[in-house]
Amino acid sequence: MPVIECNVDAARDRLEDAGVTVDAGNTEHERWRASRDGATAVAYDDKVVIQGETPRKLESLLRESGGRAHVYFDGASRGNPGPAAIGWVIVTGDGIVAEGNDRIGTATNNQAEYAALITALEAAAEYDYDELHVRGDSELIVKQVRGEYDTNNPELRERRVTARELLSRFDEWSLEYVPREVNDRADGLANEALDQG
Repeated sequence: MPVIECNVDAARDRLEDAGVTVDAGNTEHERWRASRDGATAVAYDDKVVIQGETPRKLESLLRESGGRAHVYFDGASRGNPGPAAIGWVIVTGDGIVAEGNDRIGTATNNQAEYAALITALEAAAEYDYDELHVRGDSELIVKQVRGEYDTNNPELRERRVTARELLSRFDEWSLEYVPREVNDRADGLANEALDQG
């Protein structure tokens, strides 16, 4: 449940500018509340709390745009191909901004890694960061996206193009390989999604 410490009047203006209807609060402590896409933002004196299954879009409207973020991604496949899942985390100087995981059906490990990268980049794009530093523990995917390795598989080539297009939305970006222990949160989220299946 994201909690955003902010000027709640300015946050209300941002929501209204984006076409979100803002209603009065339900209690004397609530300043206002607004709902969109399965999530509800509730404002208090100096913070907004977002509840619901899909808080990302509301959260991206409420957070200040710009700035720098770090993204960690991981895909996992049991069987290669086999049941597959993804995990991703967006981190700033304020801590974890967003994270997610999901089962993606049957896929190879490389397909799962690309799916995780693309999903993480789409989430980061919604927050409108200026600078993005992306890290993953698949050296192959990192080097393919950076153009250091060729991609012979047509499906992976298409995913590489999608990842590059998403990265180009940021003023500055980097993509680097890190050992699994540095990527443990995204790795854990991907495996958690697999375990739930």
